[in-house]
Amino acid sequence: MLQNIGIPGLILVLVIALVIFGPSKLPEIGRAFGNTLKEFKKSTNDLMSSDEDNQNHESYNIPSLEKKQNKTGS
Repeated sequence: MLQNIGIPGLILVLVIALVIFGPSKLPEIGRAFGNTLKEFKKSTNDLMSSDEDNQNHESYNIPSLEKKQNKTGS
């Protein structure tokens, strides 16, 4: 979606934002948007790492469970 904007479209969006919000509010809006993206990226990375940790724990626990079942079942 954003791939098709290009440089002229991006400049147009920035000029429209400057006209609507004014030069004093634009840095505040950019800072808030940047903080939002940073928090989203941090949450996504935490979620991905916790999912990887869960998969690693499951892969370690499965062989030990199979060994216990084999000892009691045999």
